[in-house]
Amino acid sequence: MLFKQQALLRQKLFVLGSLAIGSLLYLVARVGSLDRLQPICPIDGRFGPHGQDEIPLRALQFKRGLLHEFRKGKASKEQIRLHNLVQQLPKAIIIGVRKGGTRALLEMLNLHPAVVKASQEIHFFDNDENYAKGIEWYRKKMPFSYPHQITIEKSPAYFITEEVPERIYKMNSSIKLLIIVREPTTRAISDYTQVLEGKERKNKTYYKFEKLAIDPNTCEVNTKYKAVRTSIYTKHLERWLKYFPIEQFHIVDGDRLITEPLPELQLVEKFLNLPPRISQYNLYFNATRGFYCLRFNIVFNKCLAGSKGRIHPEVDPSVITKLRKFFHPFNQKFYQITGRTFNWP
Repeated sequence: MLFKQQALLRQKLFVLGSLAIGSLLYLVARVGSLDRLQPICPIDGRFGPHGQDEIPLRALQFKRGLLHEFRKGKASKEQIRLHNLVQQLPKAIIIGVRKGGTRALLEMLNLHPAVVKASQEIHFFDNDENYAKGIEWYRKKMPFSYPHQITIEKSPAYFITEEVPERIYKMNSSIKLLIIVREPTTRAISDYTQVLEGKERKNKTYYKFEKLAIDPNTCEVNTKYKAVRTSIYTKHLERWLKYFPIEQFHIVDGDRLITEPLPELQLVEKFLNLPPRISQYNLYFNATRGFYCLRFNIVFNKCLAGSKGRIHPEVDPSVITKLRKFFHPFNQKFYQITGRTFNWP
């Protein structure tokens, strides 16, 4: 009886072992087939205004691994030289606007194998102390990349800082400039919400949005309030146009980037003269977060920080109406200058 039980147990273990090995072999084959679907082949075609050589691309896994190690300072000078990596000045900059979706845009563009992003906001052109350190200091803040990749950084304060257009022009008069905008009143409230959260973390009190956005003496919109002033997009853009032609700007719809990101990213790819590489595979909707997250490959996914998508406080409807009426003529002028129309109230 005992012998039969032992034989039966061995038989069950053999069956379970066979199933486990079979499942493992299937997973290995499956991962291999999916890995072959990743964009590891060279880009067909050229990019850039002067017709540069073809971009030598490599597997996305290699990009996320090796370059990440270099960014953390773990690579030797010999490794950097052997891999032909450089720290190069950006060929495109996301110059604004604050709370328009600059971080989301940067992270999504980084899905493209020909794009390498600066992880932190450098604040070189808008900060006098940093700017005094010189262009070489700025270059050394850039990530390692291959010579024909595009390095992109974002510092949304650039858009509203008066000295920045001339400073960037002196660095590169043909640079490509990205501006991501949202409906101006919504953007102003989002700006306020971020500051409010920071105050609350420090147990500090803060004025209500209505008190800041409306001048109590005149009952008109308070244009001295930074959140309101930033949303007057055309005023800031006109300052940039003194140095750069409108063709060097691309306007991204920040509201659409939230709900339907792929078409917006495809427009940016075209503006940067990049072959299309970002697909719906790279973007998946996270129902819990209420936002699209990023899929680099079968292993590596990424969602934006939890601070994105803060719940806005309730604002007096009459204040919202007043702000929308105030922004309306500025919006119309912005449409005319940029050639892009939005369905803003």
